[in-house]
Amino acid sequence: MPRRIILHPGFHKTGTSSIQATLRANRPALKPHVVLRLRWHMKDLLHATRGYSTWRDPISLLKAEHRFETMLDGLPRMPRRTLVISAEELAGHLPGRGDLDDYSAAPELLDMFCRTLKRRFPRAEIMVYLSTRASEDWLASAYWEHVKASSMTLDLEAFTARYASAVKLDEMVAEIMRRLPCPVHHAALEDCKDLLLGPATPLLNLCDLPPDLMAQLTLPPAANTRLPVDVLQALLDANRQHADDPQARRNAKTAILEQADTA
Repeated sequence: MPRRIILHPGFHKTGTSSIQATLRANRPALKPHVVLRLRWHMKDLLHATRGYSTWRDPISLLKAEHRFETMLDGLPRMPRRTLVISAEELAGHLPGRGDLDDYSAAPELLDMFCRTLKRRFPRAEIMVYLSTRASEDWLASAYWEHVKASSMTLDLEAFTARYASAVKLDEMVAEIMRRLPCPVHHAALEDCKDLLLGPATPLLNLCDLPPDLMAQLTLPPAANTRLPVDVLQALLDANRQHADDPQARRNAKTAILEQADTA
């Protein structure tokens, strides 16, 4: 049984990729003290959480619960270690996808996860860590992520007006704190820029690692950084030019990204 469990469900575009990259890069050093389950360990579960955030029906929530249980079944023995479960899609899809206006599915998903963990590990200390970001920066980052990864054709101003409710991350943190039967910690990306391990620092501090180990950990290069403005604009243009032809759109965007990688 783990000594402590830290559930880190995002939010998206708040340094989560950098957090996970830091955990992964330091996995050998962390292994005696921490067991990691990151987003690539739980693809089936995240498919279910995204589904629940879209459909919000009891069957989808049960599917997410079952897949969470299955993920827990595959854990190693971890006496006296900390279990860290980190993936932004544990909170569902990134808002801005179709009719998904906000993170209102997150409290329900996280409540289910915490209660499941409590049943499975009744003596473990269970907590949630949430990463946040300033509203304007988060909206722009979320918008350009949709432009890159989906068929988004709105401009930033229209996106901001359409999905304004999604940006209230501090209010969502307060709602999650109110709903969950366990402690909830949080930190803003802006407050982590000068920390030794960047946005991973607050989460690693919760792991209660030996001080000498913290000093040995390294910060890898920033992950999932925003593409140059001209590349992002080209991706938006491709979405608009090929709005009715998904394959042509994918081909055009792949070519744009490949050219950007070689520039």
